Amino acid sequence: MKKYEVKNLRNIAIIAHGKAGKTTLAEAMLFDGGTTDRLGRVDDGSSVMDFEPEEIKRNLTISSSFHHLEWDKHRINLVDTPGDANFIIETKNSLQAVDGAVVIIDAVSGVEVQTEKVWEYANQFELPRLLFISKMDRDRADFSGSLNDIQKVLSPKAIPLNIPIGAEETFSGVIDLLSGKAYQFENNLSGKFSQGDIPANLKDQAKLARDKLIEAIAESDDALLEKYLEGQELSAEDLAKGLRQGVLHKTIFPVLCGSGLKNMAIQPLLGAIIE
Repeated sequence: MKKYEVKNLRNIAIIAHGKAGKTTLAEAMLFDGGTTDRLGRVDDGSSVMDFEPEEIKRNLTISSSFHHLEWDKHRINLVDTPGDANFIIETKNSLQAVDGAVVIIDAVSGVEVQTEKVWEYANQFELPRLLFISKMDRDRADFSGSLNDIQKVLSPKAIPLNIPIGAEETFSGVIDLLSGKAYQFENNLSGKFSQGDIPANLKDQAKLARDKLIEAIAESDDALLEKYLEGQELSAEDLAKGLRQGVLHKTIFPVLCGSGLKNMAIQPLLGAIIE
């Protein structure tokens, strides 16, 4: 078994309301990391995370399952937790063993009752969190509505790290707000993408979102805030360091988006987990 230094290990729980797409996202992460050679699906019983007969029959996670992947010379240990109210205590128990959590928000239904419950569990264990607005490819997917829901119900400190290009059947990728690059994904489940400039029709929206992100990062560190208020430009290194500090101190909860089912925009999430 390959050995990793402690600084290159990430122990992460995926938490959410039931049917938000936790297991589907985990399957895409494992596939993109090369752990599996096919994209497992919950609805046809081919998922490697939900493998118990009762889970396959009911199309839901009953007990926490564990797997791992390698990404950018790091090992990410994943815990896929139940979201159904009947098995939610299993999620709480799992959160005692991880360093952080990825909270999945359904782009169609937004924050739900069990989302609030697992968020409260993560608060109890003082876990750093990323949020991932999933199912951006679905009918009635609404990134802005979901983000407003998150900020209103879970935390006003939730700040987008990327924003979607399109929605529903036109969802094709994301804009990375820190790098200012657009990532357009192939619509063939491969996870392959091309990098380019921000589409003209999204430049204003991206600039506004980037300004809010930079302000939030600056506020996470006194030295950065001083530079920011003096009108100095924060370097890429400043922003990366400040973002990491903000996440670890829970003054920032970065929000990303994508589609686990279509395997689109999963890599930025993996990168964010490592950073």
